[in-house]
Amino acid sequence: MLKILASLLLATMACTVQAQADYPNKPLRLVVPFAPGGGADLVARAIAGPLAKRLGQTVLVDNKPGGGATLGADLVAKAPADGLTLLYATPGPQITNRFLMPRLPYDPDRDLVPVSTVAVVPNVLVVHPDLPVRNVRELIAYAKANPGKLNFASAGLGASSHLAGELFKQSAGVDIVHVPYKGTGPALTDLLSGQVQMAIDSIVVYQGHIEAGKLRALGVATPQRSPQLPGVPPIADALPGFDAAPMNYIAVRAGTPPAIIERLNREINAVVADPALVASLVARGVTPGGSSVAALQQQLQSETLKWKKVIEVSGAKLE
Repeated sequence: MLKILASLLLATMACTVQAQADYPNKPLRLVVPFAPGGGADLVARAIAGPLAKRLGQTVLVDNKPGGGATLGADLVAKAPADGLTLLYATPGPQITNRFLMPRLPYDPDRDLVPVSTVAVVPNVLVVHPDLPVRNVRELIAYAKANPGKLNFASAGLGASSHLAGELFKQSAGVDIVHVPYKGTGPALTDLLSGQVQMAIDSIVVYQGHIEAGKLRALGVATPQRSPQLPGVPPIADALPGFDAAPMNYIAVRAGTPPAIIERLNREINAVVADPALVASLVARGVTPGGSSVAALQQQLQSETLKWKKVIEVSGAKLE
């Protein structure tokens, strides 16, 4: 009996090793938990082709929007742990949604594991030109002198633009009123008209209006200057440690063999280091870049702690 069990165990191990050696032997599915046309979808489609070439299999981009990115994340969390179904993740699925929503259909720690960073989408703090401030320090001083009189726009409750504004409020110790909109477009319309005075959102959204003088950029939300707005200093110059740029990364179902995760990490890092891809994404306001699995895991932990505090203090909730 023991010999039979041992033989079965060895056969199973051999099949597992062979499956890993053959990986990938089928097309891959890159699940984007947002509608087509957004920033995540743009980057996912930009990397899908080069990644397919490196892996020798087609990488199909599959948009599964809904539930604040939880529907797509849940699909990956319940997929086979074979490395063939990938999640294009932003902070929602594993970092912020657990604190914003009463329940998730998956466990963000037990059901999903990170593979590699793909990109950072830099945000910029902008104000309407009528506001009498020229830099972040002046904005903070103005807000402290006028508590509750400034409004900041966001794309909606729990959006990165909302949480970035809350982080700014808490870091600066100012009273600024949040005005949530149903998307970036309506928020931008009211910002341009002066109905709201400020916002922290993607450079892609605001760059043209900044260059046209319709909005004034005070600071980028990354610790370093952005190639898209090299003349705009980081908010961190006035508020040390400030970082509110959404990270984008790839995750897979927990239990995926380490050898497959390592292969994916290696190939994704090679893709996002390609000079042509880097130039293309930077031109669109995205900063591509990879990471080790360990570094990404550490970053997820630190980001989770940071946004947990921000969300708890703000009282933000999604039903």
